[in-house]
Amino acid sequence: MSLRQRLLILFSLTVAASVAAVAWTVLVRMRTVFEERDQQETALFVSQFQREFQTRSSEVAASVERLAVSDRARSMAFEIAQSDDSAQYVTAAQTMAQDAQLDFLEIVGPDGNMVSSAQWPARFGYPEPAVKAAPQGAFLKQEELPDGSTTLGLFAVRSIGNAAPSVTLIGGERLDKNFLAELPIAPGMTIGLYTMTGSSSGQAATAAIPSFNTRQLIGVNGNIVGAEQYSTLIERALRSGDQTSSILYLTSRREDSANVTAIPLKNEAGQVLAVLTVALSRAGMVEAQQTIRTTAYGVASAGILLAIIFSLWIAARVSRPIERLAQAAEDVAEGNWDTRVPEEGPGEVEVLAQSFNHMTEQLKNQSEKLVQTERVAAWRELARRLAHELKNPLFPLQITVENLQRARALPEAEFDEVFQESTQTLTTEISNLKAIIGRFSDFSKMPKPELERVDAAEIVRRAFSLYSGGKENAKIDLKLDVSSEPMPLEVDRELMHRALSNLVLNAMDAMPDGGILTLAAHPVESGIEMRVADSGEGLTQEECERLFTPYYTTKQHGTGLGLAIVQSVIADHNGTIAVESHAGRGATFIITLPRANG
Repeated sequence: MSLRQRLLILFSLTVAASVAAVAWTVLVRMRTVFEERDQQETALFVSQFQREFQTRSSEVAASVERLAVSDRARSMAFEIAQSDDSAQYVTAAQTMAQDAQLDFLEIVGPDGNMVSSAQWPARFGYPEPAVKAAPQGAFLKQEELPDGSTTLGLFAVRSIGNAAPSVTLIGGERLDKNFLAELPIAPGMTIGLYTMTGSSSGQAATAAIPSFNTRQLIGVNGNIVGAEQYSTLIERALRSGDQTSSILYLTSRREDSANVTAIPLKNEAGQVLAVLTVALSRAGMVEAQQTIRTTAYGVASAGILLAIIFSLWIAARVSRPIERLAQAAEDVAEGNWDTRVPEEGPGEVEVLAQSFNHMTEQLKNQSEKLVQTERVAAWRELARRLAHELKNPLFPLQITVENLQRARALPEAEFDEVFQESTQTLTTEISNLKAIIGRFSDFSKMPKPELERVDAAEIVRRAFSLYSGGKENAKIDLKLDVSSEPMPLEVDRELMHRALSNLVLNAMDAMPDGGILTLAAHPVESGIEMRVADSGEGLTQEECERLFTPYYTTKQHGTGLGLAIVQSVIADHNGTIAVESHAGRGATFIITLPRANG
């Protein structure tokens, strides 16, 4: 990626991040402000609702009280108490309810049975349990209607006269959409009332709350938009009995979402009979947020456009000369020491170009000297290693030749014996010289791997079968640990066998008194792993770090090239080799190769 592109991305990201941070901060603050406003409006409405509820309760109680102390009611109560026939008063409740402007009115005799009912005349003679459990003030009760439905009402109970048992009046008003219409509703506020079903005579619903029914949720104008979305909130309020709030999405449009609070309405026993919902529209907040987002997008787009112009200007002034310098640096890294850059541009860039050209000139001169020095050092190191390695077998050769010269004067029988021993020594040392020269030759010219598909288990088993059961390693217990899973590799079979054999021979040399040698192969996350572990004396930390360095050896007669050759083979196969060891606890060589595709 060029500097110009990086500058463009940097400036664009900076502008976008800044605009996004400001927009996010404003949106969060706006949401907080709107939520606080909604909470304040909800709290204000609840307080107003409670005052209206108390006012209605007082009015209902006063209306029933006026009926109870009226002459008509006293006369009726006296006649009912004196006579066993109260059928003549079946319609009295309707007339009295109209006069008192009550929606509900029931006259209950001294025996607790219904004498007259304004809302359900057919209940004449039925018992009315609400008389016994009724409190002194007004209370909520669900009232059954002739059509089988129930409705919520605000009731009060008063006895006619002071005698006991006495005739009792139960009067009340509906809590319906007309009641909601009289509440002070702020702009953007929607009021709803959800009434429980299946409860009557002042008894709330059982613990098993009935399924949510959208027809039971009414508003000022009847049905409420998106009533089905209220189900979870209302059911939570019914179960907990506490006021709950939530954001509801009434339609697929965010503008139609609302901050809804559900307020349980309870009777004197603490049972929830209905839920009052207060929904505050979030349309204003959503529109404001959309305006802010649109503005942010516009500012970000303008900022990015300015960033493009600014980056192009910087590119013309700075980035192009720097790109030329970067390309020239790559050319120098590839060995082109004659690379030069134009010495032009802004002040600092021109100085940088001049310094670069001076640097390349110096590097060219120093590299020539360095190459010559490295060549001399390499030849000196090779000569030193050859001299060191060849000196060991040359000394026995010299002694053997001198012995032959002295033995020439001995009798023929003794000369033959000395001659036989000397020739064996010469043959052995000449073989050592060939081995030393062969190792140096192998290290200097490794063959190119001829890749073929082979399973790692085959390579490990081949090495195991080669070295197991031999007399020379009778004291060593060879063990094989190979996974049954396929372990495909793309390797040179012979080179890998030679590398693994080299590690096995090193492990055997590390256990002159015998021990356990384990060959293993298992699939791992990074590829295929082969291990050669011995139970010898182990290696120190320093030895582990230098073990694969050419000419470094821990053996008395080693050349220090065996493990270097192994590492070269593994590297040619895009693999790695490592050693794990602790003094006195053996060593483990770990070869990791990439798994073949397919």
